[in-house]
Amino acid sequence: MKGIVLAGGAGSRLHPITQAVSKQLLPVYDKPMVYYPLSVLMLAGIREILLITTPHDRPQFERLLGDGGQWGCEIEYAEQPSPDGLAQAFLIGAEFLDGQPSALVLGDNIFYGHGLGGELQQSVARIDEAGGCVLFGYRVADPERYGVAVIDADGVLVDIEEKPEKPRSNLAITGLYFYDGRASEFAAGLRPSPRGELEITDLNRRYLAEGTAELVDLGRGTAWLDTGTHESLLDAAHFVQVLQNRQGIAIACLEEVALHRGYIDADRVLEIADGMGRSTYADYLRKVADAHLGGES
Repeated sequence: MKGIVLAGGAGSRLHPITQAVSKQLLPVYDKPMVYYPLSVLMLAGIREILLITTPHDRPQFERLLGDGGQWGCEIEYAEQPSPDGLAQAFLIGAEFLDGQPSALVLGDNIFYGHGLGGELQQSVARIDEAGGCVLFGYRVADPERYGVAVIDADGVLVDIEEKPEKPRSNLAITGLYFYDGRASEFAAGLRPSPRGELEITDLNRRYLAEGTAELVDLGRGTAWLDTGTHESLLDAAHFVQVLQNRQGIAIACLEEVALHRGYIDADRVLEIADGMGRSTYADYLRKVADAHLGGES
């Protein structure tokens, strides 16, 4: 399975900050926002990743992330000149995907929870075995702001409502989507919505209509944060700060994820840390590498 991080858009709700820098390059406590969705793909076992951003912001992402080799991954880049809908990612990324199953994650979404990696890997296996799509639901207090999943008494997905005035459930569909190899083909057949965009909900409904869309309820043990406003960005930073300081672990540390997945070794982690000087992030990497080397002895 290949992955796409959609990191385009103008970030207008965060102006004036995002008039100078991409939203997905803003810090969420101690690391760039884009690290969080990247870590989700890596936790799922995905190593081939396409990052879609604007022509203006692309050089900054390339400077930050490079080709992904430092984490044992392959990162390519593509441009979205104008934000014409989330499903447009599959048209832009069609050549990259080359008919392979894919995961799309929005660049401003943060996921964290015990066992999340296992849940993601199970969903990848489900796509590989049965095809279709896997969506991830999360219960929210204001479902009218989101695409909402409607499920029956057995927990089976039966409908998807886009920002309904009177939601039939409080299960919002998060910014993480797994698809079989037909996503680009289906996206090419979509018509723009009244607001002129290729809607991800329409793509999801395409799978739902043939009975191959599955919903995974992330449950109360998982946190899903959207960082699209000043308030939510600050809330996310506080969440990461409190959790990291209390537990002594880092959320979305790409080097640690890569080490635990076997993509790189501890010596490579130490090399990366040495290149970061005396930052607290570098200090954490040294602790991670030392703990790993100690466990091997």
